[in-house]
Amino acid sequence: MRARFFERAQRLEHELKAGETLLCNYSGERSDFVRFNRGRVRQAGSVAQGYLSLRLIRGQRQASASLSVGGDDLATEKETLARLRGILDDLPEDPWLLINQTPQSSTSERRGALLSADAVTEEIIGKAQGRDLVGIYAAGTIQRGFANSLGQRNWHEVDSFNFDWSLYLEADKAVKSGYAGFDWDRSVFESRLNAAEQQLTNLGTARRTIEPGDYRVYLAPRALEELTGLLAWGGFSARSRATRQSPLLRMQEGEMLSPIVTMLENTAEGIAPGFQGDGFVKPPRVVLVENGALRDALVSARSAKEYGLAPNAGRESPEALEVGPGGLETGQVLEALDTGLHVSNLWYLNFSDRAAGRITGMTRFATFWVERGRIVAPVTPMRFDDSIYRMLGASLVELTRERELLLDPSTYGERSTSSSRLPGVLLGSLKFTL
Repeated sequence: MRARFFERAQRLEHELKAGETLLCNYSGERSDFVRFNRGRVRQAGSVAQGYLSLRLIRGQRQASASLSVGGDDLATEKETLARLRGILDDLPEDPWLLINQTPQSSTSERRGALLSADAVTEEIIGKAQGRDLVGIYAAGTIQRGFANSLGQRNWHEVDSFNFDWSLYLEADKAVKSGYAGFDWDRSVFESRLNAAEQQLTNLGTARRTIEPGDYRVYLAPRALEELTGLLAWGGFSARSRATRQSPLLRMQEGEMLSPIVTMLENTAEGIAPGFQGDGFVKPPRVVLVENGALRDALVSARSAKEYGLAPNAGRESPEALEVGPGGLETGQVLEALDTGLHVSNLWYLNFSDRAAGRITGMTRFATFWVERGRIVAPVTPMRFDDSIYRMLGASLVELTRERELLLDPSTYGERSTSSSRLPGVLLGSLKFTL
């Protein structure tokens, strides 16, 4: 597909007229999908698809169109290019248009040890016997490409899998879990399934209602993912900083998180491509927060032009967020928590005071009351409302040494290339309001 994409781009370049620049972006995948319900296959299928985006630029005017890639349809692509040329004169100039004028070509291919869809299905069904397992398995090869008429060529291809599942007990009682990566390991999957089964057993006991107040809390990596996902809504954006709309506004003014908190946009270790649609190559890593202090922002090409910055991202939210590890062993979490709440998942998060970095949300799925390092009972859903400066600052006790790779399970239109690698978080105090 790489050769075919580059050949397409080269043929279209021959159709350009003086003063025109063409940018071509390719997005494709070959993926297997299997849906499970009650531990059995509900639906299975495979998808092979590709989309070609053409972007014609003349001066400060631009027009773009996307095509589904099937066979060798040069006539349609030429016709599309001609239509884009025909509307350029009617478009206003774009003052923030910026593309890479210095070609930086690259190739990245990461092969994984993926099992066939049949083999994975047999393994999941075999291990799920006697369990009410519901979820979706998605795996295969994701491809991204860039080419422009200035001679730049970039290609990214990665094999990955993501099994996002829950074990269901009854009514609203369920344990959500998952396993994602590049190399399927039967022992890792079995371990995670067994851990979820143990939590399901704990969910079977009588629920306890906890009164509002401050409690010592452990947030599992999937709960932290919800928090960082909300922070990604402008928290690391150059534009949000410049317009002072960032939820980390106080950090711009000198306030800090805990010194044990470091956050990176680690493109080199994620599944997103190391280049973006304007042709700029991303750095392997961007330090967002270092030892509690706010560092570099994610800068799109448009923000770079508007604010006189250097572009380092396609969009101004993380696509490969990584939070550095701490010193707490995962097997010692309950002992370290001692007495408090063990929270596996959060949901319905939003800012209760965006400028102050204040967040509200609910607990979900497997949340347990722990006493003296032992799970005592599941608890009814609770609402928290607290500041990120307490959660990842004054109240932060420790981060786990082990971190979990979490791939975005979104498949709307195509499989997402966003990911995160996160530890668990032990908090000395979290405010619950309901």
